[in-house]
Amino acid sequence: MNNPIYPWQSEAWQQLQVLRERLPHAILFYGEAGTGKADFIEAFAQSLLCENVQADGFACGACASCGWFSQHNHPDYRRVRPEALEDEPPAEGEEGADADSGKKAKSAKAPSKEIKIEQIRQLADFMNISTHRQGLRVVVLYPAEALNTPASNALLKTLEEPPPGTVFLLSSNSLDRLLPTILSRCRKFALPMPDHAAALGWLKEQGLSDADSWLREQGGAPLAALAQSEAGNREEMDILLQMLARPNVESALRTAEKLSKAPLAALVSWQQRWLYDVFSYKLSGSIRYYPRYKKELAALAESVHTAKLLLAIKNTNERRATADHPLSPKLFVEAMLLDYTGCCAP
Repeated sequence: MNNPIYPWQSEAWQQLQVLRERLPHAILFYGEAGTGKADFIEAFAQSLLCENVQADGFACGACASCGWFSQHNHPDYRRVRPEALEDEPPAEGEEGADADSGKKAKSAKAPSKEIKIEQIRQLADFMNISTHRQGLRVVVLYPAEALNTPASNALLKTLEEPPPGTVFLLSSNSLDRLLPTILSRCRKFALPMPDHAAALGWLKEQGLSDADSWLREQGGAPLAALAQSEAGNREEMDILLQMLARPNVESALRTAEKLSKAPLAALVSWQQRWLYDVFSYKLSGSIRYYPRYKKELAALAESVHTAKLLLAIKNTNERRATADHPLSPKLFVEAMLLDYTGCCAP
């Protein structure tokens, strides 16, 4: 079986094998988005269920269990994630599946970005029956911060009294968005951000042109860089950055109209990185994320007062907490850009 993890995860995989000798009932893997955490924990889940685990800890890829896993129908495995992340119909028995999979939903509602309490409750039957081959049962859940409050509370009860022979593998991009009680009941395991050279080398192996710019713009996360490049263009990002480069009220309102349907979390992240570059250039003359905009960043860094810049950074960081659940996307973007304009306009 080919190595299913990314090159920058090799050391973490070796550390995980030590932990495996005394396996906790719940492990929370955490790190930056776009670095391959989901693939890492899926590989670990498969290895926990494999009937012929290799010396390096990877699944064999050839046993009956690996066959079921690769076909997404392993009876002792469940994956829980928001509907919005499902790129294909869930396998039979997988949380998030409709009760009647043969019928299309009547509603054309947008897929939920939350993990709901019903998905956690559906795990009860799974955990109360014997495992198929007297081995472990494994539940993978990601991203953990997508748990809404009722789902978080329901999961907490399960983690407080874990069923025997059951292992929970959770993944999070933001530990500070999880209940402290959930954090306290999981063994935390850090997954690394690759260094720039390793990430850049991997992206070039994937045939990505202009890999350095894509990687910098995505904060050094190689999978995010690859996905963004495959999406086709930087149009939404450039619309935002051009407004940030020359802030004024009219431009802020016009840009908010154009970007009202853009992913809000991405807009906030792009602005956070822009502000980091302005601050970094002001202090040291260096730019991390947007070297394509060096001229504009330098001009802004020279004109904006440090206290106002710090206020803009604070406001943007606070806005990240509500980006996933705004009352109105357009008003959210307007408020964000008008705040920025108030702090950074000449």
